[in-house]
Amino acid sequence: MALTKLEKRIKIKRRIKGNGVYGTATKPRLSVFRSNKQISAQIINDDEGKTIVSASSLDKAIAEVKDTNKVAGANLVGKLLAEKAIAAGISTVIFDRNGYIYHGRVKSLGDAAREGGLKF
Repeated sequence: MALTKLEKRIKIKRRIKGNGVYGTATKPRLSVFRSNKQISAQIINDDEGKTIVSASSLDKAIAEVKDTNKVAGANLVGKLLAEKAIAAGISTVIFDRNGYIYHGRVKSLGDAAREGGLKF
C-alpha cells in the first residue's frame, strides 16, 4: 500500500529528528511549517522548549504586501525572520525543513534567511 503525502513527510521528519536536529541556546533550530496557503518559521531553543523568534506570512508587514505569489511571500518571511534573529543576537541556526522537500517555498525561505545574515 502506497504512503500518502502526509505519511511520507512524517516518516522523513522522524528520520531527520533521529539524526540530531536539535536546537540549543548557542545554536537554535529554525523550524519551517508550510500549509497550502501560508508559511511560517520559528527559531526554537529545544533545551528550554521556547520559541525565540517567529515569522509568518500572516504577519502584518508581509500581509500588507499585495500581488505576491507564495514563493515571494516565503522570501519575505525569510528576510523578516533573519532581521528579528539578528536583533535577538542569533547568527547561526540549525535548519529543520520539517520533512518538506528543499524546493520552492522552503528553499526560498532558507535562501532569504541566509541573505539576511543567518548561517546554517
